Amino acid sequence: MKIRSSLVGAGALLLLAAAPAAAQSETGSGGTTVQVTPYVWATGFGGTLRPGLGAPTVHVDKSFGELMEDVDAAFFVSGLIKHDRLVIVADLTHSSSSREGLVPTGNPALPFVPAQGKLSQTSATALVGYRAVEQEGASLDVLVGGRAWWIRPKAAVPALNLSASAKASFVDPVFATRLNIKASPSLTFLLYGDIGGFGAASEVTGQAAATANLRVTKNIWLSGGYRYLYVDYKSGNVRTNAALAGPLLGATVTF
Repeated sequence: MKIRSSLVGAGALLLLAAAPAAAQSETGSGGTTVQVTPYVWATGFGGTLRPGLGAPTVHVDKSFGELMEDVDAAFFVSGLIKHDRLVIVADLTHSSSSREGLVPTGNPALPFVPAQGKLSQTSATALVGYRAVEQEGASLDVLVGGRAWWIRPKAAVPALNLSASAKASFVDPVFATRLNIKASPSLTFLLYGDIGGFGAASEVTGQAAATANLRVTKNIWLSGGYRYLYVDYKSGNVRTNAALAGPLLGATVTF
């Protein structure tokens, strides 16, 4: 049974998973650099979500403004450690969202009934790599690691006696590259991309991000850019196929 529309508009926050160091601006060469970057991602969402057997398949197409009405809690933070040519990046995200609304029944006598949905997810990404290219105006990192996901969707349509919840936890292998371009001592550009899954957990997951980074004090950078994330995951009766995209803002503290 497929029920369209607003059951889990909040499902858009399902995959606010890591773009490791996407808002970071590391430019140093040699020695050790440590960075911490809290950030926000103003993403829109398009895709489908099915919590389990007998549950409605939810189709979502939401803007960032619509999603924010549904958020219960969310936080995002990433970090970077570079020592000589060794590069380690990590990212942690968590979001919880809920939604109440109406769904169509296909019955002219009772065209719509109330429905509720809730979704919580936590993701953690860890990558380690090597600075393959390091020049005066640019550097290129090649990284490998994994992205772990903990996802719990719930959906209920009481009037139709439909209710379902599920738990999914899995780890995807991920390969990534980071290109950092130094335009001036106070302005850099960062391009990040990764690909993973390969059927090990999700069928495929991938993302791309680009940011411009401006130094505002000796140890603080402000970043703005754009990020795209896709995942296709199916296990048993739980299915998620989703793409998220939107601008991001971050502040990086260097040590």
